[in-house]
Amino acid sequence: MSQIQSDILHNIEVIQSRIRQACEKSSREASSVKLCLATKTVDPSRIRMAIEAGHTLIGENKVQEFASKADELSDLDYERHFIGHLQSNKVKEVLKYAHVIQTVDSLSLVSELDKRLSDLGKVLDIMIQVNTSFEESKFGLAPEEVKGFIAEVRNVKALNIIGLMTIGLFADTAEEARPSYKLLKTLGEEINAAYPNDELIREYSMGMSGDLEVAIEEGATMIRVGSAVFGPRIYS
Repeated sequence: MSQIQSDILHNIEVIQSRIRQACEKSSREASSVKLCLATKTVDPSRIRMAIEAGHTLIGENKVQEFASKADELSDLDYERHFIGHLQSNKVKEVLKYAHVIQTVDSLSLVSELDKRLSDLGKVLDIMIQVNTSFEESKFGLAPEEVKGFIAEVRNVKALNIIGLMTIGLFADTAEEARPSYKLLKTLGEEINAAYPNDELIREYSMGMSGDLEVAIEEGATMIRVGSAVFGPRIYS
C-alpha cells in the first residue's frame, strides 16, 4: 500500500470514528449515517484508492469533473451523487452518470430533469436543497418554499424524492451551524407528517468535517467530507 493510500484510509477511519462516537452519544446506530466522500478537485487515482477499499459513496460538485471522473472510474462499482449547483443546460451530461442529485432547488430544473428522464425512460432519486442558513451566497430553496415545492415535485413521475440537503452556516464554531441543521430536520418531519403514507424524507444530507457531530445530533443521515480525507483541494 502506498503512503498516499495509507493516509487516505487513515483519514477516512478518523472521520468514521467521529461518526460512530457522535451516533453513540445521540443513541443512534452508526449504520444510520453514511459518509459521502466529496471529491471536488481530487485526482481520480486517489478516488480509486478509496473506492477499492470499500468507500463507495462519492459526491462531485462540478459537471465536467463529474463526467470525466465517471468515465475514468467506469470499471468500478460505486454510487455517484451530484452535490453541486446544477444548471438546467447541464442536466443532459449529469444524467449520464448520476445515481442521485442532491441539489434540486427550482421548478425549471425539475422540468428539464423530467423531460430528459422521460426520454430515457428512467426514474432518478433526488434530494431537495434548502438554504437553512439564510446566506445569500448559497443556493437552495428558502425554507418556507419547500412544502409547496415538494407538492409540485411529487407529481413528477421521473423524480423520486428521498431527502433534503443543506450546507450549514459558515461560521467559526460548529455550534453556530446547529440551527440550520435543526431547521432541515424539522422541515423533513413536517413534510413526512403531511404525507404519512409516503415517508418522502428519509435522508438528511448535512454536515461536514468541521461540524459533523452537531449535524448527527440534529438528525443527519449523510455527512459530506472532502479535504479532511483527501487533503487540501488543489485548484488549477
